[in-house]
Amino acid sequence: MSFLGRGPGNVPAGGVNFEKIELAVTELDTVTDFFNRMVSSCHAKCISARYAEGDLNKGESVCIDRCVAKFTEVQKKVGEKLQSRGAANASPAAGSFGSL
Repeated sequence: MSFLGRGPGNVPAGGVNFEKIELAVTELDTVTDFFNRMVSSCHAKCISARYAEGDLNKGESVCIDRCVAKFTEVQKKVGEKLQSRGAANASPAAGSFGSL
């Protein structure tokens, strides 16, 4: 079975499952936005505006490793929180937002 709906039984009469393509495009946009924001944020925080060497020094490398790890962990936690809220909103008694 294919993600884009090309497997048997998943192809609508038109031959292309536009809903799945739209979901894939949205996911790609989200991942691209995450990556670009992470690069911009970690670069501004960890790398001096004055480039003295062609390679990162040890301090910059460690800073970038930590920054990327923290950025990814926060993204993961936010995604989990949004998924749990989405599941709570899908339930019949989902009239309130709950606590942050």
